[in-house]
Amino acid sequence: MTATAQRPRLIRQDGREKVTGAGRYTADVVAAGQLHARFRYSDHARARILRIDTSRARELAGVLAIVTHEDVPDVLYGQMVKDRRLFAREEVRFDSDVIAAVAATTPEIAQAAAELIQVDYEPLEAVCDPELALEPGTPLIHERWASYEADETMERDGNVLGRSTIVRGDATAAMAGADVVVSSRYEADGAHGVPIEPRAVLAQWQGDRVTIWSSTQTPFAARSGVALTLGIPESHVRIIVPLLGGGFGSKCDFHFEAHVAALARKAGRPVRLVFSRREEFVAPDHRRESIAIELQTGARRDGTLVARRARLVLDAGAYCGEGGFFAQLAAMHAIGPYVIENVDIDSRLVYTNNQPSGSIRAPTAPQTCWAVEQHMDELAAALELDPVELRRRTLIEEGSESPTRQVFGPVGIRHTLERAAQMIGYGQPLPENEAIGVACGWWPSFGMPSGAYVKLNGDGTATIVTGAQENGSGAVMGLPLIAAQVLGMRPEDFSILCQDTDAGPYDSGSSGSQTTFNNGRAVAEAAGEVAQRLRELAAEQLEIDPLDLELAGGEVRVKGSPDRSVAISELAAADAEILGKGSGAVPEQPACSPDSGCLGRLGMESFLEPQLITHAVHVRVDPETGVVRVLRVAAAHDSGTIINPIGANGQVHGGVVMGIGQALTEGMALDGHGHQRNPHLLDYKLQTAADAPRIEIAWIETPAVNGGPNGSKGVGEPPSVPTPGAIANAIARATGRRVHRLPMTPERVWEAGR
Repeated sequence: MTATAQRPRLIRQDGREKVTGAGRYTADVVAAGQLHARFRYSDHARARILRIDTSRARELAGVLAIVTHEDVPDVLYGQMVKDRRLFAREEVRFDSDVIAAVAATTPEIAQAAAELIQVDYEPLEAVCDPELALEPGTPLIHERWASYEADETMERDGNVLGRSTIVRGDATAAMAGADVVVSSRYEADGAHGVPIEPRAVLAQWQGDRVTIWSSTQTPFAARSGVALTLGIPESHVRIIVPLLGGGFGSKCDFHFEAHVAALARKAGRPVRLVFSRREEFVAPDHRRESIAIELQTGARRDGTLVARRARLVLDAGAYCGEGGFFAQLAAMHAIGPYVIENVDIDSRLVYTNNQPSGSIRAPTAPQTCWAVEQHMDELAAALELDPVELRRRTLIEEGSESPTRQVFGPVGIRHTLERAAQMIGYGQPLPENEAIGVACGWWPSFGMPSGAYVKLNGDGTATIVTGAQENGSGAVMGLPLIAAQVLGMRPEDFSILCQDTDAGPYDSGSSGSQTTFNNGRAVAEAAGEVAQRLRELAAEQLEIDPLDLELAGGEVRVKGSPDRSVAISELAAADAEILGKGSGAVPEQPACSPDSGCLGRLGMESFLEPQLITHAVHVRVDPETGVVRVLRVAAAHDSGTIINPIGANGQVHGGVVMGIGQALTEGMALDGHGHQRNPHLLDYKLQTAADAPRIEIAWIETPAVNGGPNGSKGVGEPPSVPTPGAIANAIARATGRRVHRLPMTPERVWEAGR
């Protein structure tokens, strides 16, 4: 455990332009002669397309291009399952499938033209309940699912898109011998990321090459998607991301860049698309998946968890996207950071005619953790143990073995439990209708390839060139801290060039809390090459072995003799080609047993350097209305070594508030026919500054052995993971009743108390 207060304070390079309003986001980018795009969406959640008639739309003055499936290659695409076309051709599978795109001189004309496109359908029965989708005889969402190109481990059984099982020992026999057995069922509604910046794309062709400005979190994935679906080389596609106004995972993967590029190519002019707020809710294939979760756990009187059985059904929606591994991820969260002797977990990801799901901050984790942590409190009550004490006895520690046979290295989860309980004042008397709830959780680190350059400038400053994406979290803005440590310079001596696929080396994008973890290693390696070259140059001047030199204070110095030195700026002026490159070795996934009963092994059967969290939440519940007010939150995190304390604290504040929204107000209201009833901010209630409670943060710094720079891990997603569960447990303690559906709206809290 180390203190963060003495570490350098970083002033973000993008801070001033953002807070003053001078920054340019994608919707602010304007091209000469640009047109405006609008989409014609499906009228049904499921139907066969009989005819598409664009003639009336083409006659409208100001319309310069209309694109349908006939204007692009007939290509199926998708990251894990190729199950989707740019424009629907034979069938629509959810109510915002794109049928056509229009480019016109004004947004109003483009919208009017889109509405004039006539589509004749044969309506089909929509399958919107994922549990019903599993029943024999239910219509297949994708009739040709068995023939799709897909990851070889994907399950192909009816409407099942992905299935993961984790089996260890004999859960049935262990359950029969347990002193206490508790069973629970929980249901979580789908939810949205709701970044404040709506999605925007601008495409402009120069000959056979296209430049696309996009509000994407994953520019290299967008580049690959455009090349594939338009049938052009990747080298002919350039993706530039201006300032990004948040994403929370909803802007991951490949989305609408190719639609707009196809319009621009046909029109012969630049085309820009900016989503309305309603479109931002219903059109993207990224919303948090709904999950039905059934849990059964058996325990001995001393709290030992002898068995757990879990059945999870996740709503994938109409297309797979990047979420094919979510069933396995949810299965791991159904176990949680606990020692359990026998397990039988079955998790299925199911096609429906709902909006596709995808990465939203820690996909599957907040919902599953919310259920598991309530279940743990129910088990504690049955055992007549305090909830904190039950967790104290059952959480993993160094040397613990997971149900998949992963052996954990140093972990600080028990320290987070004690620290959160201490910060919140757990066990102290509280007024009537107030209570404290506790929840633990975990989230994996994702080892991915990433690259960076560090270029020394002639004046002794440096430029970091990276393919990493700054989504607003400050992860990219914090990279100078890493380079400065290696080169003995100040963080403010570094400028950053990023978010341009023609400039930076490959990076998988701002997803999975992985920017510092992966690109940080690349930057450190690149800076190390620069440092080595500086030592060689200084050694010639100082006539000393390079191994006897150190970099500090903007100089290369003789160790132990700081008066013998040469300024980095002097060395840079003498050699104009000091450039380092790095990729950082991708950490290997921890070993686990191939015979651990894991079906659907998609890389999540073990957790690389898990991030470990405990949140304790103090709430007040109005028994007359069911309104819950979160008063205080104590957040204790083991995210390895913290490199940028200000940025890390900011991620916890934001993640906790987002978790409160997930817990209490944010949920998709569906009509049972694939249509969302609240695709607007009036009824989809976000948390604001007025709702934010006092949040106290503690970092339990257990350096990662196989992690990022200086033993760091990620910090972006974990704050959302245990927050709903802690709030749920606090509500139950305040009211004596449990809410079994997420979000726990006032109506649901009130009904649970009747």
